[in-house]
Amino acid sequence: MSQRFDNQTVIVTGGGGGIGGATCRRFASEGARVAVFDLNLEAAEKVAASIREAGGVARAFACDITDRARVDAAVAATETDLGPVDVLVNNAGWDVFKPFTKTEPAQWDRLIAINLTGALHMHHAVLPGMAARKKGRIVNIASDAARVGSSGEAVYAACKGGLVAFSKTIAREHARHGITVNVVCPGPTDTALFADYKQGAGNPEKLMEAFTRSIPLGRIGQPDDLPGAIVFFASDDARYITGQVLSVSGGLTMNG
Repeated sequence: MSQRFDNQTVIVTGGGGGIGGATCRRFASEGARVAVFDLNLEAAEKVAASIREAGGVARAFACDITDRARVDAAVAATETDLGPVDVLVNNAGWDVFKPFTKTEPAQWDRLIAINLTGALHMHHAVLPGMAARKKGRIVNIASDAARVGSSGEAVYAACKGGLVAFSKTIAREHARHGITVNVVCPGPTDTALFADYKQGAGNPEKLMEAFTRSIPLGRIGQPDDLPGAIVFFASDDARYITGQVLSVSGGLTMNG
């Protein structure tokens, strides 16, 4: 029985984390060959091993997306081992949870390098090959912070807002090459990053209660809530959709 991603190679950055790992496993379950990119090779290896144990195809790659030479090397190794890249999911991210005036320029530099420049490196590395083959799917993971703002995440929100605008522009530039570019914006999701956010708030329990009350579906998102939307944008079911932004937030934001 054929599956949606048979004979396709998928790169997921931040693939060793919560949302990234869930996304890697979902692609593999639908037939993809998965390249698990992560700064933490041990975490990436765990995800890749779990995929192989389930009968899928995956390989872990240590990749610092802020370093263009390492990005190029990891993409080249992926194409050698797994084949030309059909799908890129830019999921890697990092945040500092402080009011803007309490942050420092060095933190801004790191936030921008990981959350914006890193994604630019990944696009720049894979787009020429996709354009030459006249096909490709890119799914960028932004944040609802990009759409409505989020206290304590000013620079992160700026980066993710930039990623949304960048995605729409690349969608326009590469539509003629058969490449689609779409964005998924998670709301509050139970990941390591969200755990850091709660600690930064000073009263994690109170914050969790406030979020739960404000989300119409009545709970914080789980990593497994995201792959369905990501895989949809990467599939041929979404072949006529590009430059779009979808919030996966339990209804916390409902912007048109």
